[in-house]
Amino acid sequence: MNPILAILKEHNISDEQVKTLFQTLTENPIMAMGVISQLGISQEKLQQLMGLVMQNPALIKEAVDELGLDFSKVEQAKEKLNQQQSN
Repeated sequence: MNPILAILKEHNISDEQVKTLFQTLTENPIMAMGVISQLGISQEKLQQLMGLVMQNPALIKEAVDELGLDFSKVEQAKEKLNQQQSN
């Protein structure tokens, strides 16, 4: 199992919440931060999760694929975010 998904499961995050989180991530990465904060994951585990993602960004693609979501939407959201930051 993808380590990101494993950490979420370890915190008893339901499959529906996980899908919602990744759906939000693919549509609006900024909003995903709000969804993450509402899941009740300890700060220590959030830091571990962020460290995993920063060391291996491909984990996000793996998790999205494992959940059956469209990774191209993640790429579109990333481009949109980059455009907003450069404006």
